[in-house]
Amino acid sequence: MTRKVRWYPWFLAVALVLWAWPAAATGIVGAKVEGDTLAAKIRLPGGVGADLSVSFEQVVGLSAENLGLSARLLDVADLALIANRLPSSLVSVPTGFPVLLTIEPPDTGGLSFSGLVTVELYTHALTFLPGCPFRLYAAPLGGAFTDITESNAGGSYRVRGHKGDFSEFLIVADARAVDSVIGVKFSQLDGELTYQAASIDPAVLSTLAALLDEAEAAYAAGQTIQAIAKVEAFAEVVKQNSGSGVPDVWRSARDLVNAAGRLRAAASTLRFSLLLKANGAS
Repeated sequence: MTRKVRWYPWFLAVALVLWAWPAAATGIVGAKVEGDTLAAKIRLPGGVGADLSVSFEQVVGLSAENLGLSARLLDVADLALIANRLPSSLVSVPTGFPVLLTIEPPDTGGLSFSGLVTVELYTHALTFLPGCPFRLYAAPLGGAFTDITESNAGGSYRVRGHKGDFSEFLIVADARAVDSVIGVKFSQLDGELTYQAASIDPAVLSTLAALLDEAEAAYAAGQTIQAIAKVEAFAEVVKQNSGSGVPDVWRSARDLVNAAGRLRAAASTLRFSLLLKANGAS
């Protein structure tokens, strides 16, 4: 009598491992889409992890695959390279959360969105305290990192930032003086407006330039609350003219520039730092 070979359980186990491997290999697990938001968990060796949320104002083709999500721990060599991409020696990657998150949609994935994309991270690896230096930074692949923080809060540590496109993301410790940060962010918003000028309706561009000048003048005069109001008005003018006077669509083919999203994101992180200044940060 021929003995049966009991191969099925072994085959099933291997199949399950192979099925789970691609998601685990990227450091991203449990991705789930609900409406215009994708939620997932970052799970990395050593128990390092975070909850991740990527949400859109309007999006088409949203999925984990179309977002191109991945996360990894930075080793000593990585950290040396990252240091060269940070704006100052006063900015560093915290030892408790040395994680590089990448959101790089594949060209052929069919993802498109308009307006802002919001990236939020929540981790128990860091602790929020009043005045804590942790910020969310972003960079184009291999490029310079800049602060995109829109808000941060406790419950361990939660941070959120806006973008008009995609990139690499890091939580960093930023020990720079708030006035220095604000100066950089004013320059970045002014540079973004200049860069996008040719694509913006002239009347809208004139209004935005005036509001930005007024915000800078108010800040220079020590009128931080007035500066915040002007920056908020700047962002609102962009939002109200998105699509008609300011291009506001990004898509995976990389053939469009989401000028509205980029401008609103730059205004949002400037507002964050101005609010810190208004609340007594130094």
